[in-house]
Amino acid sequence: MILCVRLGVEAALPALLALAEDISPVVQALPPDAALIDVRGAERYFRRDAAQLASLLRVRALAHCGVDCAIGAGPNPMLARMAARLAAAGTTLVVREDEVAGFLAGRPVGALEGVGTATARNLSAYGLDTAGRVAAAPLAVLQRLVGVKAGRELWEKARGIDRTTVVPNAAARSITAERAFSRDELDPVQHRRALLSLAEELGTRMRGDGQVCRSLALNVRYADRSTTTRTRTLREPTAHSAALTGVVYGMHESLGLQRARVRGLALRAEDLTPVERAARQLTFDPADERARRIEAVADKARARFGPGVIVPGSLAA
Repeated sequence: MILCVRLGVEAALPALLALAEDISPVVQALPPDAALIDVRGAERYFRRDAAQLASLLRVRALAHCGVDCAIGAGPNPMLARMAARLAAAGTTLVVREDEVAGFLAGRPVGALEGVGTATARNLSAYGLDTAGRVAAAPLAVLQRLVGVKAGRELWEKARGIDRTTVVPNAAARSITAERAFSRDELDPVQHRRALLSLAEELGTRMRGDGQVCRSLALNVRYADRSTTTRTRTLREPTAHSAALTGVVYGMHESLGLQRARVRGLALRAEDLTPVERAARQLTFDPADERARRIEAVADKARARFGPGVIVPGSLAA
């Protein structure tokens, strides 16, 4: 079985990973506040089932981190994550092999991983509004509606099939920066200022560590405590602040927030890799080369005099 532990507190994630590794060596961080744990070996070693191991972990997390976490357990990572989203704090929701069909049958199709709002709306227009109905639909029909590859993946997910695995030691493969507004912020200009600040911070941190990222994840938290997350893969791995800013601006615009009351923003750089192992497309754009040279000089100044010594002009006020 796979456990998905959801804390709700990002700062406690490193401590949770250390606690989880006392139970199983196969632990994968899911920033900002969750982790996957493959406990199949631990079940045999400790002679306890997944629910008992989850209870043990929850008690330890409460004692060491002061957080009462929610835990989902399932035969694969996808089902564990879905169960964790449904579990309340201080509880464990277990989905066993023989319960998968019943668990998925009534779930809205949008609850399946990888199914966005537009796809869910399209499927619902054809009466495929639940995972159970998608699972019962002919594969060829789904492939005509959403594409050959996406149709097969959707058909498999609706039947509880997930081919991914828990990847150990993934904690260092992402970094996160957050900005909370002092009040619910309606002004999109202030949103963009915060996004620029986040991109600058992540770019500076990655360059300082000699890393680049392959994708960005933007999390928007609203006044009613709901959240929206968007992920985008970059055209090439980078830590260049201007490139990161352009991507995150595009992600923000795609949300169409308009007058949304935003309480906070978080930006996560994912799939980090050493800069020497990443390829960069050469460019003959003098403006881009000049910006990168200025960025390198600014990084040296920040390393010597502090991170706030040089900031973009729009953030100086």
